[in-house]
Amino acid sequence: MKVTLQIVSLLAALLGVLSFIFLVVAIGTDFWYVIDTSKLERSENHTERLSSHTGLWRTCGFNNTCIPLVNPFWYKRANLTSSHRQLLNMHGAFVILLPLSLILMIFGAMTGFVSFLAQIHFFLLVTGLVFLSGALITLAGVSIYIAYSTAAYREFLFLLGRRELLDVLSIRFGWSLAFAWLSFATEVLTGLAFLLAARIVGLQQRRDRSI
Repeated sequence: MKVTLQIVSLLAALLGVLSFIFLVVAIGTDFWYVIDTSKLERSENHTERLSSHTGLWRTCGFNNTCIPLVNPFWYKRANLTSSHRQLLNMHGAFVILLPLSLILMIFGAMTGFVSFLAQIHFFLLVTGLVFLSGALITLAGVSIYIAYSTAAYREFLFLLGRRELLDVLSIRFGWSLAFAWLSFATEVLTGLAFLLAARIVGLQQRRDRSI
């Protein structure tokens, strides 16, 4: 099947919409990190649920009570340890990077719409690079979040002082993080689709000039 500009444009639009939706869902939900305490509750006969799930902005119990996370930009750092400062710095980084990727996607959508209508090679190329840049920013944000979670886990172990509790706690990444990875993948594919469209338009323009 011959790959036409119309097919590539539809593919780029679909992938772009999906990448935006995936990242909005990831940023707006609170299942990036899940602590399941069901084993602990059974072993110690707790009547209340102690499990929790955490997003980028808050942590929630499974009884739907949520507490905002510490604001990494306004918190007084004078009396903090270096590990706590590092956690705040990483928190501040990923809460900036992931929304920034959304902004780039909106900008890319606008330039992409104009470039497909006008079939301008340069605009298609720039739009592809914008989406690929957004994908790199999403990757950076997700990677920093994973590093942040690892550092927070180490800090939790240090403060807990009871390693035997780890046998009855299940700590894992949640489905919100999976949506962020899906957004990264579809952003990359969107950028590649725009670069392919730029190549198709460039070849068409060269053929038209040679006639």
